[in-house]
Amino acid sequence: MKRFLQVVLNIPLNQSFTYLDLENPDGKSRVGFRADLKFGNRRMTGFIVGESESLPADCPVEEAKIRPILRLLDEEPLFDSEIIELAKWISHYYLCSVGEAISSMLPGGRRESDAGGFSFLEETPDTKARTLSDEQQKAVEEILGISNAKGEVSPSAAMASPFPPTPSAGVTSNAPNLHYLYGATGTGKTEVFMQVCERLLAQGKGVIYLVPEIGLTPQVTQAVASRFGNTVAVLHSGLTPSQKLSEWRRILNREARIVIGARSAVFAPLPDLGMIIIDEEHDGSYKSGNTPRYHARQVAMYRCARKQIPLLMGSATPSVEAWNMMKSGGIQRHVLTRRLAGGAMPQVKCVNLTGLSIDGAISPVLQKEIEATLAEKRQTILFLNRRGFTHFFRCNSCGFELKCKNCSVSLTFHKAEKRLRCHYCGYSVSPPQSCPECGSLDVGYSGFGTEFIENEVKAKFPNARIVRVDTDSVSHKGELTEKIDAFKKGEYDIMLGTQMVAKGLNFPNLKLVGVILADTGLHMPDFRAAEKTFALITQVSGRAGRFFPDGKVLVQTYCPDSAPIAYAVAGKTEEFYESEIQTRQMLSFPPFARILRMVFRAPSEAQALSGANGAASILHQILRSLLARPSKFQESAKFTEILGPAECPLSKIAANYRQQIILRGPSVSLLQYMAHTFAENYKAPGEVYIEYDVDPVSLL
Repeated sequence: MKRFLQVVLNIPLNQSFTYLDLENPDGKSRVGFRADLKFGNRRMTGFIVGESESLPADCPVEEAKIRPILRLLDEEPLFDSEIIELAKWISHYYLCSVGEAISSMLPGGRRESDAGGFSFLEETPDTKARTLSDEQQKAVEEILGISNAKGEVSPSAAMASPFPPTPSAGVTSNAPNLHYLYGATGTGKTEVFMQVCERLLAQGKGVIYLVPEIGLTPQVTQAVASRFGNTVAVLHSGLTPSQKLSEWRRILNREARIVIGARSAVFAPLPDLGMIIIDEEHDGSYKSGNTPRYHARQVAMYRCARKQIPLLMGSATPSVEAWNMMKSGGIQRHVLTRRLAGGAMPQVKCVNLTGLSIDGAISPVLQKEIEATLAEKRQTILFLNRRGFTHFFRCNSCGFELKCKNCSVSLTFHKAEKRLRCHYCGYSVSPPQSCPECGSLDVGYSGFGTEFIENEVKAKFPNARIVRVDTDSVSHKGELTEKIDAFKKGEYDIMLGTQMVAKGLNFPNLKLVGVILADTGLHMPDFRAAEKTFALITQVSGRAGRFFPDGKVLVQTYCPDSAPIAYAVAGKTEEFYESEIQTRQMLSFPPFARILRMVFRAPSEAQALSGANGAASILHQILRSLLARPSKFQESAKFTEILGPAECPLSKIAANYRQQIILRGPSVSLLQYMAHTFAENYKAPGEVYIEYDVDPVSLL
C-alpha cells in the first residue's frame, strides 16, 4: 500500500512535502486529489502529485514525525498527469512554485453547485450552420486540412512549412499547427471559429475557445450555447468557486466538449482536446497579473505543441509579435476581407483639438455629427479610455496635483460619491477646497472621464436617451448584458463607455462612433503604448457601419500626427505594423528581444532600493560567469543586458514602494536561467517581496 503522499502547496516554495495517507483499504491512487492538512500551524489545501510505499530518500524528516493529512476534499481526482506536467512547465517558465501553478489552474470550490444562468441544458441547440462566403470556406478548409483526423501534421503541410514539425516540447517548432484568422471587424471570424468547432466535434474532439475577460463573453457565449447546446461549459470570473468546480467536473466527465472562457480556461482538462481557439489574440487580459504571471497564448502554444494539435488565433489587430511571426512564416495567415452584413468600413476622420477652445470634452464637429445622427433616429457610441469623472485635482497657481498616499498615481474624481479615489488601491479622500501646497483657491480638475462626459452629453442633448457602460456604472451581475441588450434594441440613443465598448459587440442601428480623446494611452511610459492605442482606435472604429455603408468615426486628439493615431485613422494597418516593427527592432524590444522583469516591493523606499541593488550585483555576477565559461548560453549572454534598478513608473502601489530590474536578451531560457540561479542564491531582506514577470505585457 502506498502510504506516503507527495503534496504541493500554494506557497512560494518550490518543493513538495511528504504526508501520510489516511486509511485506504481499496489501495486507490490518491494522485490528483486535494487534501485538507496542517502545514506548520496553518490549515491549508494541498494538491497530491505523487505517492510511494516507502519514505522518499530525500525527505529531511524521520518517518515517526511525518503527519497524516486531515481529510480528502474530493471523491474523484480533480487533475491528472497532464495537468501536473503543465504545472511543472509553468513553474519553470514563469518562475513560481508547482503548488502556485496548480492552484491557479484548478477551481477553488469545495462543493459543487449549479453554474447559475450558464447551464445550457434547457436551450435547444441551433443546428443550422450559416452558409459561408468563399473566403470563410477557404479558411475553414485550410485550418482543418493541416491536421488530419489523428491530429498529426500531414506530410503536405510539413512540406509547406518553413519549420519541419518536431514533437519537441518547444513552441517555435510546430509551425504548420499555428494559424491566424486575420480580418477587419465584421468579416465573420466568429462564424469560421464556429464551423471549425462543429467539424472537430463531429470527429469526437473537444475545443477550448478563449475570449478576453468577461466583457466580451455574453455575446459569444450566447452564440456558442445556442449553437452547441449542453455540450458547452463556461469558465469565467463571474462564477462562484463551487460553480467553477461543477463545470470542471462536467469537462472531466466528458459531458462538456466545448469550453469557453477567459484566460484560465486554457487549463481546462478536456479529454481528446482537438484545438485551442484564441479570439482577440492581442488583448492584454490574456496575461495574468498575479503569480504565476502566465500568458494564455504561451500556455496554449505549449499545450498544442505537446499534443500536436492546431492553435487558431484571430483578431482585427494582431499583437506585433503575432504579426511578425505571420510575416516570417511561423504562423499561417488566413485573411478575410469582406464585411458580411453588407456594411462598408466606416469613414474615419481626425479632429485636431490643438488650439480649439472647446467647452467640455465634445468638439463642435463631434456635436454637429451627434445632432445629425439623433435626427436620423440612429445611434451613437462615445468612447473614452478612462473611467471616473474629470480625472485629477490640480492647482492652477502652483501646479500641485493630488496623488494617492499609498500609490504614486493621481487620484480620480468621482462626482456621484463626491470623492477622489485611487484606481489602484481604492484609497479615497474628499476633495480639498484650496490647494494643500500653496493655499490658493484657484483649483480645478483637468482631463475628463465617463461621468463628466455623461453630464456634458445630458446638457448638450437633453432629449437623447443615454446609457453609460464602464466598470463603475456596472455593479451587479448581468447588468452589462442588460445595458448592451437595451442599446441593441434601440432603447437608448447614445452609449458612453470605456474599454468594454471596444470589444466585439454588434449594433445594427449604430451610425456614429466618437473617440473622445485618443491620446490617453499614448503617454503611458510603456513600450506597447503605440500598439495598444492603434488597436483600440481600430477596434472601436469597427463598431460603426457594420450593417449600413454610412458609418462614421470621429477621433478627437491632440496628437493627430503620431504614428498609431494617423495610421489607425487612415486604416493603414500594414504600414502601422511595419513602422512599429522597425521601431521595436531599433530599440530592441519584443519580438526582437525577450524581457524578464523583476519588481522589488517593500513598505519603505530604502528597503525596496537596497533589495534591488543587492539583486543587481548578483545578477551581474551571474552574467559575468556565463560569459567567462563555455556553455550553451555563452553566445546569447554577449547580447544580454541588465537594466536598472530603477523606480517603476507607478513607483508606489498600496503603500508599497516599487523598484524594478529588467533583463533583456535574445534567449528567454537564458533570462530564466539567470532568474532561477538568482532566486536560489538570494535571500531577500525581510520586508522585500520579489515579483517575477516573464514576457511582461506592460512595464508600469
